[in-house]
Amino acid sequence: MKQSKTSFKDRLSESRVLLAPGVYDALSALVAEQSGFEALYLSGASIAYTKLGRSDIGLTTATEVAQTLAHITERVSVPVIVDADTGFGNALNTQRTVREFERCGASMIQLEDQTFPKRCGHLQGKGVVPQAEMVGKLKAALDSRVSESTCIMARTDALAVEGFEQALERAHAYLDCGVDALFVEALKTPEQMRVVCEQFAHKIPLLVNMVEGGQTPVKSATELESIGFRIVIFPGGTARAVTHTLQHYFESLQAHKTTLPFQSQMLDFDGLNSVIGTQELLELGQRYDA
Repeated sequence: MKQSKTSFKDRLSESRVLLAPGVYDALSALVAEQSGFEALYLSGASIAYTKLGRSDIGLTTATEVAQTLAHITERVSVPVIVDADTGFGNALNTQRTVREFERCGASMIQLEDQTFPKRCGHLQGKGVVPQAEMVGKLKAALDSRVSESTCIMARTDALAVEGFEQALERAHAYLDCGVDALFVEALKTPEQMRVVCEQFAHKIPLLVNMVEGGQTPVKSATELESIGFRIVIFPGGTARAVTHTLQHYFESLQAHKTTLPFQSQMLDFDGLNSVIGTQELLELGQRYDA
């Protein structure tokens, strides 16, 4: 049985931290769910990495994200937070994006104030739209959702463009819109993390983004909970780990011309079928045999 969006909203009201790993397709989502995570984060960057083999510089389309989201929510029961980038355009584009992602099963939709096309929050050269424009887009997003149980999260990338104080000002303005969570991207120091939590943690759930090698110091979810963050994501870690494993797998196969030396580090045929539930699927199909 799928967890309801209402129960996800209730979960966000709890003080204990919610750790959401990044996923990029139904298989990565399934394995994460089987590992016991309460929620998943569908990373726009990781979709670009895995579907396109490209960087997170705004090449992924809303349709590609929606299709990926639909495959994931059809396969897993845990709530999915989805990265909706800038809403893929203006306020009207944002409304269409929110409606589509909600239909595809998103429990929370993240929207950011970058210019379009956007780029990864930890890359240089970002731009942000005027604060008033983003306020309008957030209001449009809130108006367009069918259910108030579908959460809207506002992200600001202003720190790298306009400075920390302006990022805080934007976060306050987005909070006033009535969003369900806030995300100040690419915090650079523990002191900035502390200030953000002091200003907002008692008012609204705060998300923090852990990027290996990125701008923000990487800490454990337990440490971040003690500061005041409510949601912790490791969005690209999954794709980076898989890519690292694939490099070693292909190097071994190229060198040995067989998978035998690598088999202790991989699933065999039965192992993978067990993960994806092949036997259960076959048994279900037998119910409909003539």
